This record gives sequence, C-alpha cells and structure tokens, in this order.
Amino acid sequence: MSGLPQGLPEPVGDAARALAQSTGLALTVADWLNRRGHEAGEQLNGFLQPKLTDLTQPDQMADRDAAAERIARAIKDRERIAVFGDYDCDGITSASIMTEVLRALGGDAVPFLASRFEGGYGVSAPAVDKILKSEPGVLVTCDCGSSDHASLQRTQDAGVDNVVIDHHLVPAQPLPAVAFLNPHRDICDFPYKGMASCGLALSMAAALRSKLDQKLDIRSWLDLVAIGTIADVAPLDGDNRVLVRAGLKRLSQAERPGIRALFELAKITPGEELGGRDVAFRIAPRLNAPGRLGSPDIVLELLTAKDITQARGIAAEIEQLTIRRRRIQDEMIEAAYEDIASGQLSERAGIVIGREGWNSGIVGIVAGRLADKYKVPVAVIGFEDGHGRGSVRGPDGVRLHDMLSSIEGVMDRFGGHQAAAGLEVNWEKFSELAEAFDAAAKEFPPTVPAGSRFDDVVWLDPGDDPASVIRDLYRVEPCGEKNPRPRIAVRARVTQARSVKGGHLKLSLAVGDARLSGFAPTRGDLAKELGGSALIIGDLKFDTYRGNGAVEIYVDEIFPLPAD
Repeated sequence: MSGLPQGLPEPVGDAARALAQSTGLALTVADWLNRRGHEAGEQLNGFLQPKLTDLTQPDQMADRDAAAERIARAIKDRERIAVFGDYDCDGITSASIMTEVLRALGGDAVPFLASRFEGGYGVSAPAVDKILKSEPGVLVTCDCGSSDHASLQRTQDAGVDNVVIDHHLVPAQPLPAVAFLNPHRDICDFPYKGMASCGLALSMAAALRSKLDQKLDIRSWLDLVAIGTIADVAPLDGDNRVLVRAGLKRLSQAERPGIRALFELAKITPGEELGGRDVAFRIAPRLNAPGRLGSPDIVLELLTAKDITQARGIAAEIEQLTIRRRRIQDEMIEAAYEDIASGQLSERAGIVIGREGWNSGIVGIVAGRLADKYKVPVAVIGFEDGHGRGSVRGPDGVRLHDMLSSIEGVMDRFGGHQAAAGLEVNWEKFSELAEAFDAAAKEFPPTVPAGSRFDDVVWLDPGDDPASVIRDLYRVEPCGEKNPRPRIAVRARVTQARSVKGGHLKLSLAVGDARLSGFAPTRGDLAKELGGSALIIGDLKFDTYRGNGAVEIYVDEIFPLPAD
C-alpha cells in the first residue's frame, strides 16, 4: 500500500482469526488482543469477564485487621473519626467512601480535604489545625499520609490514633500510626501492588463490616472506585480491572444523586455503556476542577449528596468552575507555546517554563500537553511573589524522580515519582533550574526506547461491522494504564470534507459497504486537501448526535493517499 507511513501493523494473521472464531469477537478486536499477547483459554475468559470473586484475598494486607479493630472500637465507643483525603479524584473518592461507610456503620465521621492553596498536598500543618479543632479520637487519612511524619506526630501527640490508607511510595522512617495500609510497605505481602487508595478504602470497608458483624452492601461504592482508579492513572490490570469493570457498570446506572447530576451536565445518558475514556475525559476533569482553582470540598459534597435537587445545584457550580479551568488552561498553553518559541526551547532535552501568576493547580495539565507535543520532560511553574510551584511530566519511560534527585540543590523541594512530579523553586533560581533540568534530561534518558507511534493501532477488518467492533471493544474495557484502548486504522474514501465552527474538520467516509462520519479537532485546514482515499487513525465510537447506531471515528491522524 504505497503512500502509507512506516510502522503500521501487519494485516491480520491466522492466530487472530483463530481467536475470533473461538471467542466470537470481531476480527478487529481479536487481532488487537492477539497483538497484546492474549490466547484463547481460561486466562482470556477471565480477562473478558472479570468477576468480583476473582479479587485477591485481603488477608496478607499488612495492618488491615489492626485498622479495622481500632476504627470499629471508635464506632462502638462513639468517638469522633476524622477522615482526611487528598485534593485529587482518588483522595476525594477515598474520603467519600470512608465517610459514607463509617456513617452507615453508625460512626461519627467528619470529612476534611487537602487544599493546593492552603498547605498543599497531604496532611499539612494547616490541615492538622483544622482536624484537631474537631476533637477526633481517630484520624483516617486517604490517599496521603505515607510521608507526613511531622503532621501525624502532632496528631498523635494530641491523643489521636492515626490510621493511614495510602498507595504512594513509602519512606524508610517509621510512621506514627496505629495502622498503616499501603501495598508498597516492605512488610506488606499483599501481592497486588497497583491498587489506588479508593480500592484500599473499599477493602477497609469490607474489613469493618466483618469486624462489626453488620450487613452492608459495599458494592454501592464501586462507582467511586472506578472514578478514583481511572483518574489516578492506576494500572487497569489485576484487582483494579475487576473493581473498575464492576464499578463502571454501577456508575452507568447513576444511582448516586451527585453522579446523576454530573451526567446531566456531561450529556451522559444513564444506562449508557461507559469506558475508561468516559471517566478520564468527561467525569474526572469536572471533579478535579474545584481543587485546581480553590477548595475541593464541593466535590465531596456532590459525591455524598442524598438529594438530586441539592446535587444539581452543586453540579452547576462545579460546571462553572470547569469552564473557568478550561479557559485558564487554554490561555496558559498558548502563553507556553509563545515562551518556547521565543526562547528557542523546542530542541532542548528538557524544557522549563514559568510565569508570575500562572495557576499552580493547572500547571500539571499544561506540562502534560507540552510533554506530549515535544516528547521531552517538561516542567511548568506558576510563580506568586517570587515563589514558584510547578509540575513535571514527560514521555513514556522517563525518569523524572531520578532527574530531579540529581539537581535537588537548585530547588526548594520536590516530590513525586518517575512518571509525574512536583517541585518548588524561587524565581532567582529559575534560570539555573532550566539549565540543570536540560542537563539532567540528557543524563537520564528514557529507560525504554520510544516505541512506534503506531504501537496502539489495529486495522479495521473489512469484514467487520464497525458497530460490532465498538460493542466488542467494551469487553476489553476498562481501558487505560496497562490496558490501552486501540486506535483504529481505516483506509477510507472521503466523500465529503468540510471545516466547521472552531476550525474543526468534519468528514463523511466510505469504508467498504460501511458509512462513517469523522471528526478531527482543529484540522479544518485539511478540508480542501482531502479527496479520494485517505488513511485515518482514531478512536471508533458511536455517534450520539446522529444516533441509531451511527459510527464516528474521532480522528488522531490523517494521511491522504495517492489514487489507486
């Protein structure tokens, strides 16, 4: 097929055909599963039909029983239990789960959330002040606490028993806590290490139910586990796959008033089949917006609301914050492009940009966009009165923690892991940081070679009904980290191409006997160039606007092809 770019996958082979025949899957989907190493049999059946009974038994989770024992005693003795969550989706969903479960079991639970703008991540000093004012007997931290030794020492010294539920990497220093649930602890023999904090919170709920000998259907909180796990970019394999698959089904029903109100604004129909991208791009950004601009407390109020009228009012406030976040984000990205161009930074091994007044709650989104575009590590920093807080992102295989560790003397502080990190720096050190960061990026190249840009691509088989392919792709869900959703490649005849409002491109396509629509954001400039055949790569999905099972390809890449 002359005119095609290099690196596209080979046409479907015999192994994929055999897999399609044995499973009844569309050949396109069977081809993708075959390329991912799946073979017909018990393993594949378990992958396609995960069940809650497949979950790893929690017996080996260190301190799980001790945590349940102390919290159960607090419930029986009517001690106040402070629940403290981080400001992101995993932290908020974890705190929501713990708060509702404790109350359902008869506990006196008071929730708190961290704030980016008042103390920052984790159990900060201002957070401890608020917690202690509530006079709790027990503090349960959700999605934070593993590194908060000083703050937890304060609460312990005040007579509070600390229970930490977290999944972040664990420092060597012992933690002042009566129980510490974290799969990454050296003494924790629980074999699955990828669980997000919301999944750990659900496990804690099961332990409490058993300890108190109460009947409580903890499946009610699987919708929040699905949101928190996907939003935190946790691996969607093993136990997480089981939890999130069940959680997406419950989420789709929108039984929780806050979720139903959110669906109305996101234009999601209750009962609609949901995948990982729906959470990642339609739900999680809305839940993260308040915390990026100020206080995340309104999100916890939404998720725990009991009345749909109240929930709709809260959701409307969140939607306005989401619109504001998008506007600020777009302005920051445009300014970032200007700074990179004027500073001739695009050829650097590592890029550092920053401005006074940039929102430190949005720098992570901007850094991620820039890292995707330039394929190098990027640090984006927002300064306020000369002090900067920034986020660092990079391409696959990058070693951000190693990079920052090698130049820590330039920064006030830093933290995170290899794939994402944060830092603080004073303006006087900004230029020095930029040079050091570039040098560190050269010293610590990605640990894995950059794969083909088409590693996630599979051909749409000419014999497959595109609608059947979409339905079968839902059997591969949840898709995301460690289980990518394939991009679909089609060789199509372009019957119409037009630029629409916003500079976007709308396409009418013929693929064999099938008719598809296409939508390419910001590519309206191609409308006059397209005619005849084209290779189109993108996400295949149902066109909810046209309805009746119509199929649309959300276009990532277009390659005009020469006439046959």
